[in-house]
Amino acid sequence: MEYSNITLSMGDRVATIRLNRPDALNALNPELLSEFSDAVAVAGADDTIKALVVRGEGRGFCAGADLLYFDRVFDDLSLLPDYVRDLNGALCALEAMPIPTIAVVHGYALAGGLEMMMACDMAVVAEDARIGDQHANFGLIPGGGSTQRLPRRVGLPRAMELLTTGRWLSGAEAVDWGLALRAAPVEELEEELESLLAGIRNKSRVGLSLMKSLALSSLDLPLRDGIALEGATFTHLFATSPHPRAGITAFKEKRQPSF
Repeated sequence: MEYSNITLSMGDRVATIRLNRPDALNALNPELLSEFSDAVAVAGADDTIKALVVRGEGRGFCAGADLLYFDRVFDDLSLLPDYVRDLNGALCALEAMPIPTIAVVHGYALAGGLEMMMACDMAVVAEDARIGDQHANFGLIPGGGSTQRLPRRVGLPRAMELLTTGRWLSGAEAVDWGLALRAAPVEELEEELESLLAGIRNKSRVGLSLMKSLALSSLDLPLRDGIALEGATFTHLFATSPHPRAGITAFKEKRQPSF
């Protein structure tokens, strides 16, 4: 697929998807969502890639759904189910990536932009970023998972505040609330991102994938069942993958393993 609403680059064991509608603050229209889903699949299928970075071109990360597109939907309501399906398909595919995913947020991450940020495993944000749900400001409710992901991330009271008031958090507040991993001045975002990626690039992709899968399962499984699943997965990895032996051999030889 040729991309005109995003860009995809892959190198040095990292894939980067950039939302590329800067004149619309990277608002999510159907074409962008289709291209985004395709790029997620391409990056996930490359076994050399250890992490996926999602970011936005221009003045912000993503201002949410394209409200100009929604103005057309009033005249053809049959478009709406397809949009909701494509939005959630793209975000769930991002969430299910078999590698760590990192949102890099500057400017605005609002409504669908917040939903995309939360579909990533981690977020590095500018201290002065503006992050919030804001559907309530337009007589809307979320359609891309905010009512489900926000309570899991920040707890019900804080989620309800963001959902019902439509207020924005700064990047620093988002870290305090547990929505983001790190906040930094916007000019230091690249340094923060690289610091995070440096700890991921040399890891086993098999191990990264299994740890992510197990961590996500903890959201749904009782603790005892999750621990049993982890133990069984560890045993299977040790018995079937060459990476545990490679890692232990490197430890004995006092060098870094190569995966």
